[in-house]
Amino acid sequence: MKVIEKPALMQQACRQVARPLALVATMGALHKGHAALIRHARKIAGPQGTVAVSVFLNPKQFNSAQDLKLYPQPFEADKALCEEAGADVLFHPSVEDIYLSDHSINVEETKLARVLCGVSRPGHFTGVATVVTKIFNIVTPDKVVFGEKDWQQLAIVRRLVSDLNFPIEVIGYPTVRELDYLAMSSRNTRLSSQERAVSPKIYAALQQAAEQVSSGEKKVAVLLAATRASLEVIPGATIDYVEIMNEETLEPISEIAQVSKPRLFVAVKLGETRLIDNISLHAV
Repeated sequence: MKVIEKPALMQQACRQVARPLALVATMGALHKGHAALIRHARKIAGPQGTVAVSVFLNPKQFNSAQDLKLYPQPFEADKALCEEAGADVLFHPSVEDIYLSDHSINVEETKLARVLCGVSRPGHFTGVATVVTKIFNIVTPDKVVFGEKDWQQLAIVRRLVSDLNFPIEVIGYPTVRELDYLAMSSRNTRLSSQERAVSPKIYAALQQAAEQVSSGEKKVAVLLAATRASLEVIPGATIDYVEIMNEETLEPISEIAQVSKPRLFVAVKLGETRLIDNISLHAV
C-alpha cells in the first residue's frame, strides 16, 4: 500500500492507477466499521481496480475546538487497518495541504443540511461538503463508499455529486454494529464504562419503533413519542432529536404511508459523547 501526503502527488498517482477507482473517505481513528467499508470498496473495485482511502481530520466540520482536540489520531494503527482491509493507496494530507491560509471558498448544501444534525451543529455540513468536494477533485474516484450510520451525510454527498455533476457512483453501506448492536463509531471510545453499558438501549428504542410499524402503527406522532420515552429512561441520556423523515429528501412526515422510504433518526448524548443512529421503517 502506498501512502501519499501531498495533494498534487495524489492527483498524479490517481491519473495512473487501474480503474475503477473506489474511495473511502475518513477522518481517521478507524475501526471495524471502516474496515468493512474498505473491504466493500475492494469488492466493487474488483481485483483489477484500485482502492483509495483518505485519512484527514477535517477541522471545518467540528463545532467545538475541544471536540476536535479530543478526536483520536492513531495514524499507524489506521495505516495498518487500511492495508489489512485491502487498500492500495492511503491519502493522508495535512490541514495546510488541504486549506490554504487565505482560502475563501466553501461548498454549502442549503436544504438537507438544515435539519437533524445541521440544527445542533451549524456549519458542520458545510465543512463536510467542502472537504468532500476537495477530496473528490484530488482523488477523482469512480465510486465512493459511505456508511449509512451517518445517513444525513450520505444524503448530502449524494446531492453534492448530483448537483455538481461529479461522474461518481455513491454507494451506501449498512451500519456496522457491535455484538450488542451499538453502532460502531470512533466516538464510542470516549464513553465511560457505565455509558457504554447502557448505550445499546439507543438501538433498542429504534427496533421498538420498527416493531410497532410491523404491528400496524402508522402514526408518526405515536412512534416518536414511544421512541422518545424509551430514550429518556436511559441513565445519563440527553436527547438531541428524534425524527421520522423521508430518507431521500429528509422532509418530516406525519404518516408512515406518506412516503415509500420512511426512516427514524435519533441523536443522543451520553455524558459528553454524542451518538447518532437511524433505522429504516419501510422494510418492516
